[in-house]
Amino acid sequence: MSGTGEIWFYHLERSTLDQVLPELLDRTLQRGWKARVRIADADARDAIDERLWTWRDDSFLAHGLSDQPHPERQPILLTAGDENPNGSQALFIVDGSAMSLTEEFERCFIIFDGRDETALHQARDRWKALKGQGANLAYWKQSDEGRWEKAA
Repeated sequence: MSGTGEIWFYHLERSTLDQVLPELLDRTLQRGWKARVRIADADARDAIDERLWTWRDDSFLAHGLSDQPHPERQPILLTAGDENPNGSQALFIVDGSAMSLTEEFERCFIIFDGRDETALHQARDRWKALKGQGANLAYWKQSDEGRWEKAA
């Protein structure tokens, strides 16, 4: 795994996925990258789909679902699978979705809820496994003021 892109863990404690994911996706698009969000749960995918259309009063994040026409045209693609039809440089893994096939991305974001013991345990296991494979890892957590700080 060494020599691949970066894998960044985002430990949610003060904010929710609904608050954090759109901001990270917006920054990804500003960087000139396309993004793919891997979501295993269909209900969670529907909620994120809706949230991206309404994330700000004055703006939305254009995106599509992998099972809809023309996924290759989408700047942000929501999917449960491993396919990458839009040529994304960034992969976002949420709700405990599978880790497979992260090597083709510049950056992989693993976003987990630190208030959920199962999610926390899974993230720790993923960190240990990836560290053992020589992955380029970073761990981000929120400060008391709500800013993201690199902790590892």
